[in-house]
Amino acid sequence: MSLNTLYKNPYLTLAAATVISSLILWSPFIFKAISINGINTKDVSFQTIEKNWDGPLYIIVAKTWYNIKDPLLKTTPLGLDMKYYAAHLPLYPLSLTLLAPIFGYPKSTVISTLITSILLVCFFYYFVTRFKLTKKPLLLSIVFLFLTPRFLVTRSVGSPEPLLILLVLLSIFFFIENKYIYSGLFGALAVLTKTPAFLLFPAYCLYLSIEEYRSKKINTQWFWLLLIPAGLLVVFGIYHIQYNDFFAYFHSGDNIHLVFPPFSIFNYQKPWVDTAWLEDVLFIFFFYLMALIYLFYDKSSKAKRVFFYFLLVFFISIISVQHRDVSRYSLPMLPLALITFEDFLTSKKFLLVLILLLPAIYFYAWNFMLYNIAPIADWTAFL
Repeated sequence: MSLNTLYKNPYLTLAAATVISSLILWSPFIFKAISINGINTKDVSFQTIEKNWDGPLYIIVAKTWYNIKDPLLKTTPLGLDMKYYAAHLPLYPLSLTLLAPIFGYPKSTVISTLITSILLVCFFYYFVTRFKLTKKPLLLSIVFLFLTPRFLVTRSVGSPEPLLILLVLLSIFFFIENKYIYSGLFGALAVLTKTPAFLLFPAYCLYLSIEEYRSKKINTQWFWLLLIPAGLLVVFGIYHIQYNDFFAYFHSGDNIHLVFPPFSIFNYQKPWVDTAWLEDVLFIFFFYLMALIYLFYDKSSKAKRVFFYFLLVFFISIISVQHRDVSRYSLPMLPLALITFEDFLTSKKFLLVLILLLPAIYFYAWNFMLYNIAPIADWTAFL
């Protein structure tokens, strides 16, 4: 493939950028580096990537489908109770089931994530181009790939987040297009990936009740949006069959991290926080709240108004999360925030800063990946 072909086809360019950036991230593991930035890595391999949470958990779901009679679940892999897996929803594991006959389960976690990451960044490019949301769609899409180090990690290991963000964006796209059946359908699929996607439903309801109230007419097509809560009922129905517990998701252990009042993350005594070093969380809150305020005053298009209501609902939930990994929980907001600040994020000054800090982004990612691994000594249960 020539550079000229890549230049002329933005989708090929973005696919190549996604793959190459992940290959660079994987390279110390593939070539079994003995040290990364002074960190002793004599025992690393590609299996280190495959061990990154939560990929191994989704492998167990893909192999057992929550069946409490399955011998694998009875062995309590990773020392976890069988109901713990109810916190890991079925759509991403379905992709592992489809890919495993070719690649095996461990590598399928990474391959599935890479495929959905390519689809995500390509659709993001189409999204901003279709609605004319930036003058530099290709550049903004490249920034999307690298802006947050947590996203670089998430799109390069076994993770459902790229699939979640893709489905959320698709739902929002069709909502803006007034194609509510597709918006509801993709919203339901997003809910089957991770429960935070349910927040699309109250966001849409807010938009319709506030922005569309002037028409004083009920559009019957809006009822297709009920597919979103229906998606959650499908998940609970699966749990009712497999666990004999309709509400198994809520009984999966210490996995429900929404706590009131807001800002409860600033409590070092809580097990999923366990630190007082949380300045970065405040910067995350600043970033998304600034996007929310900007959108509040931007009434230039339906797209921007929909963005506002989604960020509003999602931001309220994020400031109520009592978990150290707020950067991951907030990722569904990232594409909309990027669009909000697209003029600044595609400026020469910002791009210079991003390029200069790119090594630091990778060092953060390598450090995180070496730390965030499941304690797998025997791979038998995961093959």
